[in-house]
Formats: sequence, structure tokens, C-alpha cells
Amino acid sequence: MSYIELRKVQAGRKVCYAPHSHRQWSLGAITRGQSTFLYRDEQYRVGEGDLVIVNPEWVHACNPIDDQPWGYLMLYVDTDWLARLRHEAGLLGRPVWEDIPTATLTHQQIYDGYCMMAQCLLDPDRALLEKQTAVVEYLTGFMQSLAGHTAAPQPKAPDNLQAVADYLKAHAATADVSLDSLCECTGFSAGYLIRSFKRHFGLTPHAYLINCRIQYAQQALKTGAPIAEAALDAGFADQPHFQRTFKRLLAATPQQYRRGSVDQQIDAAGRK
Repeated sequence: MSYIELRKVQAGRKVCYAPHSHRQWSLGAITRGQSTFLYRDEQYRVGEGDLVIVNPEWVHACNPIDDQPWGYLMLYVDTDWLARLRHEAGLLGRPVWEDIPTATLTHQQIYDGYCMMAQCLLDPDRALLEKQTAVVEYLTGFMQSLAGHTAAPQPKAPDNLQAVADYLKAHAATADVSLDSLCECTGFSAGYLIRSFKRHFGLTPHAYLINCRIQYAQQALKTGAPIAEAALDAGFADQPHFQRTFKRLLAATPQQYRRGSVDQQIDAAGRK
């Protein structure tokens, strides 16, 4: 099931995230305590029984309140796979992703269904077919419950700003980018470029570059690549810096992330 990831945190008093984004669509359930949910320009207070919904590439962060313990289950779903599922269910006219405007949801039946699906995925004694069925059935029903709730298109970034974002994404692992070179490409002053880029993409150009590098490293670690190799291939010359940045954005060490991904692959291989 390479199209999904599931993360479980039971007592995350120290589990804190810096603003970041994911390539996947994400759906989380708060299972204990309370936290603040920063989503683009809005901030929400969520607690046990709430669901949070994160569109791909939307900047967000979720952190505990007053150093109190909190728990959650977070599902990350491949955007193309989910777009096809929505299309097959008659919810999209074509299998192309459309953002969902809903940020949080409080609905006991939908919440309980999510927890049951997660329990199935985390159970090593459940068969692969049962897990696949649970995911498809739950997400289809969830999307049907939000039918008609599609986000208004986000204001399109000016071409020169989009070109900067595309360049950073394409060359994050190989290019040593300078602010001067970005200003030269856009014709903007340094201050105006940073402000304009953050307004459209939710991160400064530097933060956007680092976020892209972490995304690349995640993909490598999921395949079992050594941490040092993943760090270098993602554009980090300093492995301690990579370790600190990875944990700051994802609230897990590269080793924890890699071990969880590889363990799931081994378990799945053993059940074929």
C-alpha cells in the first residue's frame, strides 16, 4: 500500500512541528488532549474527537497547548491515487486533484470510522486485502460526506514567482541557490521577493527550498536508503543539520521515519 502512510502518536507532549507542507493529502484524528492547528493564515484549536484535513502543498503546523500531552493518528494519502478514487466514485469530473476547503471536522460517526480504519491498518494480524478494503471504503465515504465542498481556486502566483517555486522544487537537491540570483530572475528587490513569495506559497524561498529537500529525503528513506545517503542526495552537505531540520519539520528523526517505513515494507512482503 505504497499510496498511504499512517503515523500514530500516543503522548506527544514534545511533538512539535515547524510550518511545512506535504505532497500528499492528509487526514488526522486527535485522539488525546488538545493542540493548535495552523493552516495557511488561520489557526484552530482542536481536541479529542476532532479531525483535521490538509490539502497537498498547503502550509500547516500542529502543536500541543501549554506543554500538555496530546495524541493523534495522521494518514497521508497519495494525491493522484485519491483523485482517481474520487473520480471513480463520481465525485470528480476527471481524475485530477481538487482541493477541499474544510479544515476541521467534528462528527462522531466519521471520527469513529477513521479510528477503526487506523486500527485495522496498524494490526499486524489483518490481511492486506482487508486493509486495502478498509482504506477504500472509509475514504470513499469520507469524500462523499464532503461532496460539493471544493475549494475556490487559489489566486495564481505571478509567472515570475511561479518560476522561482518551480526552480526551487526542481533544483532543491542540487543547486546552491542565492537570493541575489532569484532577485535577478524576477526583477524584484530582496525584501519584496521574500514577502511576495511567502504571501503566495506560505513559506519564504529558503523555507520552501528546505521543505522540498525534506520531501525528497522522505522518499529516499521510505525505500530504505541509508540516512547519510538520503541527506546527501537531498542537498544536505551536513548530516547533523539534516537530522535537526527533519525533526523540526516532521517531529521524528530520520531513523524513526526510515524504520517505520521499512518495517511496514517487510511486514507486507512477508504477507504476500
